Order: sequence, then C-alpha cells, then structure tokens
Amino acid sequence: MVSISNLRILILDDEKLVRDELEEFLNDPNFRIFKAESPSEAFNIMDKNEIHIAIIDINLPEMNGLDVLEKVKHDFPEIEVIMISGYSEMDSVIHSMRLGASDFFTKPFRLRDVESAIERTKKFVHLKKSLVEVKRNYSIISEEFYKAMGYEIIGDSPQMKNLINLIGKVAKTENTSVLITGESGTGKELVARAIHYLSSRKENYFYAVNCSAIPESLFESEFFGHTKGAFTGASASKVGWFEAANKGTLFLDEIGDMQLNLQTKFLRVLEDRKIMKVGSNIEIPFDTRIIAATNQNIEGLHSEKGFRLDLYHRISSFIIHLEPLRNRKEDIPLLLDYFVKYFNRVMGKSISEIDGAVIRRLLAYEFPGNVRELKNMVERAVIICDANRLSLSHFQLTHPKEEKRRIDFSTDENLDLELVEMDCIRKALERSNNNKSKAADLLNITWQSLDRRIKKYKIEV
Repeated sequence: MVSISNLRILILDDEKLVRDELEEFLNDPNFRIFKAESPSEAFNIMDKNEIHIAIIDINLPEMNGLDVLEKVKHDFPEIEVIMISGYSEMDSVIHSMRLGASDFFTKPFRLRDVESAIERTKKFVHLKKSLVEVKRNYSIISEEFYKAMGYEIIGDSPQMKNLINLIGKVAKTENTSVLITGESGTGKELVARAIHYLSSRKENYFYAVNCSAIPESLFESEFFGHTKGAFTGASASKVGWFEAANKGTLFLDEIGDMQLNLQTKFLRVLEDRKIMKVGSNIEIPFDTRIIAATNQNIEGLHSEKGFRLDLYHRISSFIIHLEPLRNRKEDIPLLLDYFVKYFNRVMGKSISEIDGAVIRRLLAYEFPGNVRELKNMVERAVIICDANRLSLSHFQLTHPKEEKRRIDFSTDENLDLELVEMDCIRKALERSNNNKSKAADLLNITWQSLDRRIKKYKIEV
C-alpha cells in the first residue's frame, strides 16, 4: 500500500448527497477532503490549494465533466482524476481515460469500489511525486556543482539522470566509502569531485592519487608521510596524503592496480583510522572519506586480479557505475554543443553552427575513449576551424566504427581454429591496451580462460 501523508482529495458533484456520502466513505486521518458543487467552485479550490486527486462527475452544470477533465489536465497536470459515471455512460468513461483520467467508478457506488479507485490512483500520485523530486534534485545538484567547480556534468539520458541522483544521495553521507567503476574517459574523477563538493567536506581538501603510479618503496612515505631524517634523502618532514586530506576526501584512482602487499598496509590503516609517519612511533588519527575508482571489471576485481576481498568490501560500501558514451548516445549532441561553447570561450572563437553530418557521424561512432575522446576531438576541430561552422573536415576520427568482420569460409585459409583464436586474442589485447579483464570482456570469456589461452599460445602481453 502506497503511503502519502495528507492526501488532498477534491470531490466535484452537483448532488450534495453524493458529495457527503463520498466524504463519509473517505473518512481517513491521512486524507483532507474538499467539496465543490460546480466546476467554477472546483477550479477556485484548485487555484488556492494543492490537490492530489480530483473525483469528478461526468454530468455537471456549467460544463460537461469531460470538459472539466480536459481543463484540469491542461491547467493542473499534476492532479490525478477519477471520473464518476453511470452504467449507461461507458463510452464517456472510455473517452475520459483517453483524456488522461486515472480511474473511474460507477453510480450507485460501493465503498469497496471507491477505495479501490483511490488506492490505484495513489500509486500514480506517488510515482509522479518521485519523478518530480528526481528532476528537482538533478537541477539543484547540477547548479551547485557548476558553482563549485565551474563546469557541469552534462547529459539528459536516463543513465545520467540516475547518476546525478546517486551523487546527490551519497554526497549527503559524510563517511560512506564509494567505489566508482567505468571505462577510461567516462569521468570517474569528475564524479568523485562532485561527491566531494556537494558534501559537508567541500571546504576541505580533495586529494587525487593514481594508485598505479605508486612504487612500493614510496608507498608509506607518500600515504603516511615521513619525519626529517627518517631515511637517506629525507631532509625535511613530509605530510602524507591521508594527513593532507584530513576532514576532506582522498580519491584513489585505479585502485585495482595497487600491488597486493601494499593492499594489506592500506587495509590496516582504513580499519584503524590512524597513520604512523615513517620514522615516527606516534599514531595520528585521521578523518578522511575514501572514494576509489577502477576501470576493471568489478566482478573480477577481487577474484581475478588478486585484489583482497576484505579491502574490496571496505572501499565499496556504495558503488556507482559509469556507462560508456556508446551506451548513452543521446548525450552526444549535448556534449558536443557544450564543448564547442567551452572552447569558443577559451580560444576566443565564434563558432555558432555545427553541420548535421558531424552529429550523424559522431552518433555512429563507438568512442573507445568515451567523453574524454569527444572533448579532445572537439578541441582539435575548434582549433582547425576558421569559419563559424564546424564540418566533418574538422574532425579526425581515428577509430571509425567498423562492421563486425565475418570469417570468409569460401576459402580454406581462415579455417584454422587456433590461428583464428590467436588473432582474436591479440586484437582484444590490443584494443584493451593489454588489460586482461577488459580483453576477456571483449571476447566474452572469463579472465582465467583468457589467461590459459595466452599461456597456451605463448602470446606476449
């Protein structure tokens, strides 16, 4: 049962007995009942009060109930309408449903019929309120993020609207660790910064670290800091990343590439919430939110790459997945327009038109580099363009979308299964920059299966 507090119901019927009987039927502390005997009185009530459900009789003075329904849907689209009809008015009922009525019941009505119609319509009201709230949150979060960062998260696709909604929800929590997954170029750091700048930690430091670039010898010094003279070359004390990001956010990019022996040290610190500088025996507590990101397959992060399961659970309290650009192509024209305007400002250009062929070509393109690739494309195009109109000649599509190649079985040269398999594996590794998890996804096999084949065919990675 859908619960909506203080549901406001308007009853429009010219018969006082009907109005009073419905009011008695709907006697509920969660309902507030308004009554009107004419359309003009009903519209006056709607003008002055927030109404959720209107119960309207088909036969009314001043104007027909169907005309009232049509006007309500035009002037007050947020109101759901239930029609009251007689048994002989079923054609009118069908017409009313086409005009947007949510439900109906017939005279003489029974309490069960009225309750059922109200209950079904409450679900529409609840859904509509939820959608309005999501749109409101999307607008507010986008505006706040723009004020804080100077640029926006662009997109009108369902995936992007859901992303904005998730960012808004998790930003309200202070300490929840977040794992952001998605291909390279999808904007994982941008999302991490959005969570930080929309949270209560926004006045403090956001520190971004690339885990794949940390050598084992510098791990403790970089993360925890060191004291003066702690080791050869330590000519001064150094603040570590945890300490630098205290009260703020520490963003760990490519967490899946962290070496296994370093994961153990990292997990211990996350559990204790204390660090000890190299060369010191004093524990320093910290209050830092952890946001991690990876472009690796999330299911394979802990099982296939030797990533510690306990660390995986520690950093993935809340998971946000970013869809690749090819899966939300309706956002491409919006992003294209945004980047053109952005580079216009940066470069002092005045490009005001984009050839339709450009949009069609970009919509047909796979974008292996995602949003980052599109941004780079537009930057180059704006630099080259000397007119006020972008055309295809200004774009360099280095990886055009290709139709899937089919093996030609009319000759015998392609029938060697092992050669075909080796060729597919090499191409998958090439496209994924030797990332086995991504290559396995392209080949639709498990990471372990791919690894066995690489060893079998002695393919260099």
